[in-house]
Amino acid sequence: MNYPNVHVMTHPLIQHKISMLRKIETGTKDFHELVHEITLLIGYEASRELPLEEEEIQTPLMKMRGPVVNQKVCIVPILRAGLGMVDAMRSLIPAARVGHIGLYRDPETHLPVEYYCKVPPDIANQSVIVLDPMLATGGSAAAAVSALKSRGARDIKMINVIGAPEGAEYFSKAHPDVNVYLGCMDQGLNEHCYILPGLGDAGDRLFGTL
Repeated sequence: MNYPNVHVMTHPLIQHKISMLRKIETGTKDFHELVHEITLLIGYEASRELPLEEEEIQTPLMKMRGPVVNQKVCIVPILRAGLGMVDAMRSLIPAARVGHIGLYRDPETHLPVEYYCKVPPDIANQSVIVLDPMLATGGSAAAAVSALKSRGARDIKMINVIGAPEGAEYFSKAHPDVNVYLGCMDQGLNEHCYILPGLGDAGDRLFGTL
């Protein structure tokens, strides 16, 4: 299976931390800390292409021209599980703005329905990084990106901790222009659309609502 815009991480620390994340005995505190650490590692790679410009700075010894990021960044978690990834990205990019998007699944159509979206008005001029721990069916992720594009976003990336081939395929067809940075590609979905082997419900494990 080949999805050109889906980049699966191979760093050993990411793989190790995802294994710790999967364990049923990993409690809320450790789960949250592991999601933070994994997001940092994936976020480092996802931000690799941020543009630079040279700025004159003063070191203790002399003036020089040093490279600085010259692009505004907006972090957009998909509520609610994506909230567990925000602090990690803000520690990498402290000046980033934070938008939010909320979706729920219609019980009859099973399609994602947007119930909340708040992003900066100048989002068209920003690099947008969408956060969600899971890429399962791909429906919510694709709907979130569509909502952002409808508000003017053009430069969009997505970070997920784990994903399923079904979700990667669906998202790639819906948004081939959006790069996805994925910690691990799992084997697939079960009949209830949960990722296998997965890690359970990321939102419940992050916020202790099991």
